[in-house]
Amino acid sequence: MRIDSSYFFGQIPIEIQVSEDEAEQIIQRFPPPELPDGQSTFQIDDQTAGNQISQRLLLNDYEVRLTRTNKNFLRLSFSNNAGMISAKMWDNQGIVNRVTPLLEQHAVFDVEAVVDEYNNQKSLTVNKLNPVEETINPFSLLPYTDEDFPNLTVELYSYLDQLDEPYATLAKETLALFWDDFRIAPAAKGHHHNYLGGLLKHTVGLMRIARYIMNEDKGHIEAVITLIQLVEKSYKKDLYLAYKNNEPINYSSTWNQTIDHLYTMTKGAMAFNEDKPDYNLLITSILFHDLGKILEYDHAGLSLKAFDVLFPTANTESLNERKQAGISMDPLGVMVGHIPYGFLLFSKLLEKFDLSLDIDAIHQISHCILCHHGLPEWGSAVKQPQTLEGYLIHIVDYLDSRYENAK
Repeated sequence: MRIDSSYFFGQIPIEIQVSEDEAEQIIQRFPPPELPDGQSTFQIDDQTAGNQISQRLLLNDYEVRLTRTNKNFLRLSFSNNAGMISAKMWDNQGIVNRVTPLLEQHAVFDVEAVVDEYNNQKSLTVNKLNPVEETINPFSLLPYTDEDFPNLTVELYSYLDQLDEPYATLAKETLALFWDDFRIAPAAKGHHHNYLGGLLKHTVGLMRIARYIMNEDKGHIEAVITLIQLVEKSYKKDLYLAYKNNEPINYSSTWNQTIDHLYTMTKGAMAFNEDKPDYNLLITSILFHDLGKILEYDHAGLSLKAFDVLFPTANTESLNERKQAGISMDPLGVMVGHIPYGFLLFSKLLEKFDLSLDIDAIHQISHCILCHHGLPEWGSAVKQPQTLEGYLIHIVDYLDSRYENAK
């Protein structure tokens, strides 16, 4: 099996080659999720106003509101794997009071509705909602990555396979323990990689950039500056197109106000001019940097395994009573956040797998996890990175998340 491609404006080569037997063993241990096959996807933008539709949809949110004449109606938000769908339901013959308890109890509904259009925005006026009791594949109801899952998995494993021991065992066993959740988890709710499979794609993206930086013949600082120059080029193009299209001066690009920050962080990394990036530290840190998002977010199809691993003696009855729907912040997970959770998982799994790491390495990886957002105002748990790998994990995370949005 050969993966031959490129990443980040074509600058970063992706060259993975494993035997067919090796690829089969990897996929057997880390199987892809079951994707809808041949299923037609309802897209509201393809519909004409007045069309009668009947679709199975995932309820993300709802709100009882008042019309100008003080009559109740429901404002609803649904989704399927094509995206979000706005809807409303009028209170005909007291239907709002009858339907609201069902909305509290169920996440998936067979929806009968009419397509509306107002100010070029299409929505649904719902006539009937029937709750669905059967188990539903979340990939049929939520957006997901268009990347090839087996290819991403083989690529990720190939990077982990280059780790020394005990880093390789820690990484592979962590992946195996949480694979069912990791392979489908989003990396965000609304910023970047905000779809099923987003965490897998984002993690691989960071490793691609990190390996490019570590393998560049001229050195890691030169590699970082090369990538920043590509960002500058993309930003200049965005600005020029905005100017040519006569867009407002406050036009905002994905890369707006990022260049100075990237150079500031690069200067921080330059302070460690006697050091070379450590592959074991950086790649292991990347695996754990967003792993806490399987606790910070909730969505259909996610298990409670990470809570059980971290808190094996806890009473988790309240978790079992939850109604899972679209991608949302977990009401408990948001109290802690994915950065502390990532550190807790790293510490817990070292003990669980009975692995001995040098105390300095444990602190260096922990620091990378805690500082990967770069600045306290952006969620970093420390004031600023204090190691070369700490600066680099922030830089590659910053680049990958914004590159995803730029695309």
